[in-house]
Amino acid sequence: MPADGPTILATSGGLRRDDRIDWRVAPLTHHAVELAGVVGRAPKVCLVPTAVGDDPRLVMTFYDNAWRVGWNASHVALLPMPNVADLREHLLAQDVIWVWGGSVAGLLALWRLHGLDTILREAWEAGVVLTGVSAGSICWHVGGTTDSFGPTLQPVINGLGLLPYANGVHYDSEAERRPLLHRLVADEVLPTAYATDDGAGLLYRGTELVEALTERDRAGAYRVERGPDGAAVETELDVRRLPKPE
Repeated sequence: MPADGPTILATSGGLRRDDRIDWRVAPLTHHAVELAGVVGRAPKVCLVPTAVGDDPRLVMTFYDNAWRVGWNASHVALLPMPNVADLREHLLAQDVIWVWGGSVAGLLALWRLHGLDTILREAWEAGVVLTGVSAGSICWHVGGTTDSFGPTLQPVINGLGLLPYANGVHYDSEAERRPLLHRLVADEVLPTAYATDDGAGLLYRGTELVEALTERDRAGAYRVERGPDGAAVETELDVRRLPKPE
């Protein structure tokens, strides 16, 4: 169990494109595994690719990466049926659960259908490190902005709520993300939010944001809250640059 208790690293990164395979693990995800504090054995890392329909090519690339970096890898698929006999037993036995991006609306619906909302809260409380990218970042929060319903961004407000904030992802790479998050916070559709540029992440211990991290130069992280005049106020956070893995 992490020394400082329940831990979430919510990101707009954690992977990088590669010339030989589709993608490779990047510093944010390496850091999530380090946070688990595993000593003397391979860390157990479980991929949850629900948001992309349990894409088999993604799963294969994950196992390729895990072999290269020395993880004890597994994955949880829900379609067409769960691939493990006991979802709770499997997920609570992990050191890190890594949730992939895609449709956060679809992810939340399927998780609730299969009871993963309850299981993941239990895993978090037990000290399993939760991490993820994009939809795998928003899901831990109250909600955020999503393209799950079509190319025009819309709010999602039924996140797991492990963290009592909203979440903005891809803040610097998708032009509508920032103004929509501002409007939703100003209108009190969403609570105070934390947002990340591509390549940045937010480290929470319990429900407290303790650090913003980046694996890419000039990637930032931000707090967006409703000001006294009812307008959204954005504050850029200090970020710590993670070293590249050797």
